[in-house]
Amino acid sequence: MTYDEYEKIKKLEELLKNGTITQEEFDKEREKIISSTPKSAPSEKPVAASTRQPLMGIEENLYLLLMHLSQFLTAFIIPLVMWLVGKDENKRVDFHGKNILNFQITYIIWLIVGIITIPLIIGIVILSVLGIAMTVFIIVAAVKSYNGEDWKYPLTINFLK
Repeated sequence: MTYDEYEKIKKLEELLKNGTITQEEFDKEREKIISSTPKSAPSEKPVAASTRQPLMGIEENLYLLLMHLSQFLTAFIIPLVMWLVGKDENKRVDFHGKNILNFQITYIIWLIVGIITIPLIIGIVILSVLGIAMTVFIIVAAVKSYNGEDWKYPLTINFLK
């Protein structure tokens, strides 16, 4: 029972004591409050799955958010370490870790292509678009993972499956 439900029942008890409502009304309203408590259906994802603690007591979604955003600091090093530490304990950490590494490998290839073609104007265009796309994709992936969604980076080659 939540705190809010407890408070509602407590107010009903006061109304019953004061004679404002009858025992029948009290029982009826109390039953409404208790029965309105959501019960998880068998088909629903268990709450424990979304709040598993993959590492150091950090909630799963926050851990995944940090995994994605850490790319801004060290490209693939911190996400790689976080993935290696948490992949066996949590399927979502494994999925997102592989996703990040595939993204980084693919975009390193694009970076090399951009650098090779820099004498041409297309190299500058490739590098500019690559920088903007990487920033946007990392932010989108971080937000979606925090919201419990599994999102794959676009234009990424799946080296790790």
